Amino acid sequence: MIPILIIIISFLIDGILTNFLPYMVNDLSYFTPLFTLVSIFLVYPFYQKKEKKYYGTIFLLGIIYDLFYTNLLFFNAMLFLMIAITTKYIYKNLEISYLKLIFYIIGLICLYEITTAFLIVIFNLVPMTFPRLLYKISHSIILNIIYAEFIYLIIQKIPQKYKEISIN
Repeated sequence: MIPILIIIISFLIDGILTNFLPYMVNDLSYFTPLFTLVSIFLVYPFYQKKEKKYYGTIFLLGIIYDLFYTNLLFFNAMLFLMIAITTKYIYKNLEISYLKLIFYIIGLICLYEITTAFLIVIFNLVPMTFPRLLYKISHSIILNIIYAEFIYLIIQKIPQKYKEISIN
């Protein structure tokens, strides 16, 4: 229940903040939320023994994200699955700590934005340039790191017995 709650809250805050924060090129905002992407990374420990359920949840989240925010069916579903696979690799092979979380989130945001830009260029959806890509990445990092650190601290404070029974 806890990871689903984190995902739902992240999804809703994503939608609310994109309505209130300017996110077009040359706007004066350094706060482009990608909280749903951050939550994909943070909820993996709840699913470590049930990875099929994790991938199913993330794929469904991607479809819902596409329906509500991008109108490109299966676009973010596939990107979110790619992020989920990367997340699994990070958790299995690298150590997660409070400080290293910053670098992992930056890497995931870069991976997401670069892949999105690559697909936009391939399908020629909108004009995309390298400075525009750097702008999107740099304006996504600050708020998402703060959110990741906050949620990570909350998850660390949850007693272990609730973490074990949350995905059954």
